[in-house]
Amino acid sequence: MQKIELVPNLEHCIETVAKRKYDELVQTLLEGKIVDSETEEKVEILRLFLQTADFRKLRSESEKQLFEGKSIRFMVYFKDQTLKYEMRIESVKK
Repeated sequence: MQKIELVPNLEHCIETVAKRKYDELVQTLLEGKIVDSETEEKVEILRLFLQTADFRKLRSESEKQLFEGKSIRFMVYFKDQTLKYEMRIESVKK
């Protein structure tokens, strides 16, 4: 199972981070740098995530945590042929 980790911050929301990762992977495929089923699967996962996620809700939830000084990580993946994602919140140690 391929999992993609996306890490938004106060400068770049989850949607922007996902778009950048998607563009990076597509460019890699187009240039022929890496052509494998793992990369193709990641592209498909991100494409579906970008098309179906409620980014307004995800931004609201994640930005609240970021403003509180916490670190956010989204894990996006297929499970049982269904797109899944989860937000992990971690306290930043000072």
